Amino acid sequence: MADIRPFAGIRPSKQKAARIAALPYDVYSRSEAKEEVEREPESFLKIDRAETQFDDSVDTYAPEVYRRAHDTLWALVENKTFIEDSRACYYLYELTMDGRTQTGIVATASIDDYQSGVIKKHENTRAEKEKDRICHVDICNAQTGPIFLAYRQDPEISRITDLTKENQPEYDFTSPDGVTHRVWVITDPERISRIQSAFGKIGQIYIADGHHRCASAVKVGLKRREEHPDYDGTEEFNYFLSVLFPDDELCIMDYNRVVRDLGGMTEAAFLEKMKTIFDVEPLGSAGRRPQEKGTFSMYLADQWYTCTIRSGDRSDDPVKGLDVSLLQDLLLDPVLGIKDPKTDKRIDFVGGIRGMDELERRCHLDAKAAFAMYPTSIGELFAVADAGLLMPPKSTWFEPKLRSGLFIHALS
Repeated sequence: MADIRPFAGIRPSKQKAARIAALPYDVYSRSEAKEEVEREPESFLKIDRAETQFDDSVDTYAPEVYRRAHDTLWALVENKTFIEDSRACYYLYELTMDGRTQTGIVATASIDDYQSGVIKKHENTRAEKEKDRICHVDICNAQTGPIFLAYRQDPEISRITDLTKENQPEYDFTSPDGVTHRVWVITDPERISRIQSAFGKIGQIYIADGHHRCASAVKVGLKRREEHPDYDGTEEFNYFLSVLFPDDELCIMDYNRVVRDLGGMTEAAFLEKMKTIFDVEPLGSAGRRPQEKGTFSMYLADQWYTCTIRSGDRSDDPVKGLDVSLLQDLLLDPVLGIKDPKTDKRIDFVGGIRGMDELERRCHLDAKAAFAMYPTSIGELFAVADAGLLMPPKSTWFEPKLRSGLFIHALS
């Protein structure tokens, strides 16, 4: 069963939260992160991406960059820009985007649950991407970006969430991208006990977003165990910062594909080939977005088409039956020769938040065709993880993104 603990968080003072809260470190390039810190000097990116405090000649992963992140963080704690809660709490984090609200419990999750499979993953991680956050967490002695976890809706947790929201929030602000953020601090011992007990009865927790941050946090915890062989399991390094959301409130957006060439075929020849594999019909621009599973939209030569995957090609397998898998297995690999979408430079991925116009723009800029996918569902994600399998790369895009800097978990 899941060990989801309260913790004594480090968080911004009430008047600073809106300015400090930042999108995750990995949604920015170095130049974009620097621009954001120039726009908002108090942005948490100056800690999450401390290279923004250096000239571009300094390597992003230089030791002095991580040391600057540590020094900046703890200086802000020292001067009370960040406050330290005196006792272990849960926090309620509500995000509202485009009229849709999701509310998560901010807590710490067990690295043992990650290793045993109680916390389930659906993506592989890459060692080179983990290394950066391992250094950041270890040197800062703190986890600064929460892992986005999901669980099957639980009535008891929902009741406590509703009761907590009857009170005034600690934070209430709207970020520049239009997302409203509200936070409540749960200090009542009875509610804390009820939340912990409810999670203790849940058998599976799922990583929705943040696989690399999660793997990195776990590896730092294991490193600390080696450094402290007398550990008893209660130390903070045995847990990692998380926000846990019920599945019925989550929205997965489409994660779309563009290809830079057609494998030597003309556009007319490619379209004819498509018609031998899928049922293809022309679309008006108003109906560009696919409407159901088993369909995708294609933009080719300034024309949209709806493409339906034929029933004989569909699969009940939790991975092979995903629309993104079927596109890969029926078209991208055998027709275009894109065998490994993780490494092939001929394919690129466009998050659904960018909209359908972005796919057209890319086809007029540097791509020959675009494929707009029907979103993977949270049920499909759970099924893949429950089967112990892995999704293809770029299968899910979650919005809204959790902000970094609102909750910090110190490791000692």
